[in-house]
Amino acid sequence: MSENTEPSPLLEPPVAGSEADTLVGSLERQRRTFAWKCEGLDAAGLNTPLAPSAVTLGGLLKHLALVEDEYFTRRLLGKPLGEPWDTAAPDVEPDWEWRSAAADPPERLYALWEAAVARSRAHLRQALAEGDLADPVRLTWPDGRAPSVRRVLVDMIEEYARHTGHADLIREAVDGRVGEDPPR
Repeated sequence: MSENTEPSPLLEPPVAGSEADTLVGSLERQRRTFAWKCEGLDAAGLNTPLAPSAVTLGGLLKHLALVEDEYFTRRLLGKPLGEPWDTAAPDVEPDWEWRSAAADPPERLYALWEAAVARSRAHLRQALAEGDLADPVRLTWPDGRAPSVRRVLVDMIEEYARHTGHADLIREAVDGRVGEDPPR
């Protein structure tokens, strides 16, 4: 993966920080661990599944890029999704991001995820600068309720925790890389 242009976040969430700092710190830890599990692989490594699942690290990179944009662009701010999501037809081709990742070169998958994370960080900073965790997001659920910024953060932490577990097992199968945290 490329060198991150964002300021280096703490390696762990704060021990006794604010609620926002703790939630954001937890999400950043998940992102760092996921990035470490995916880094430096070629197409073969990114396309290796772990039986019986068809999930690959490349599919995870593209899926989490979509989820980042969905949660922090569309749901949080109510903005439309950009490329490549705006040309995909999820109703016609569900799980497109998972299947299409195999055709993407590694550089494209890494760049797609890194750009989505950078946008998410900026959008979350904007939302927290303008309000707080209890504020509703812009996109409402079908029943009219609007989840809070807090709920979006918790959902993203859960999404990363689940998929970082998948990435952990797949990466071990690819080349034996194990560990809970990236090296400091």
